[in-house]
Amino acid sequence: MQTLVAYVENKPGVLNRVSSLARRLAINIDSLTVGPTENPEIARMTIVAHTDDKGGHRLEASLEKLVDVLLAENISERALLERDLALIKVLADQQSRPHLMELIKVFRARVVDVAPESLIIEVSGTVDKIDGLLEVLRPFGVLEMARSGRISMTRGGDLLRPPTTTAASAQALVTR
Repeated sequence: MQTLVAYVENKPGVLNRVSSLARRLAINIDSLTVGPTENPEIARMTIVAHTDDKGGHRLEASLEKLVDVLLAENISERALLERDLALIKVLADQQSRPHLMELIKVFRARVVDVAPESLIIEVSGTVDKIDGLLEVLRPFGVLEMARSGRISMTRGGDLLRPPTTTAASAQALVTR
């Protein structure tokens, strides 16, 4: 697994170009999350890919060549903090609820919806934590699950920062 972070211009079509690039390189994306940063003109992508070091470096170099990519870095070898979010709908009748509530507590998850025959559980944390909760919930009957995909950030003073101006903000400066 390789984890890459890309700062990109926050505009339509960028996600398509990034995913198409991975397809052309024959690299399978395990998780791709994208969201705005503190600067609304810039979005941050976290890409987790099933590839080796060589494939990770090829993907990083290819991302850097895309026009809308401001910064791309392979952070796989750095000290990381990674998180994932999952919503899990599980069967929960009156007999199984007390036991389920204990399991939920152990995994520091929380119930976000209660229905007569089911619960929706929200859990965030490492991939292993979420996978572990899923395994203990399977015997009860997992009805549905949605996961956000991993987000990653380097620890401590190791900062990733894109250039301070995007093409859009540079154009705005020129037209003033």
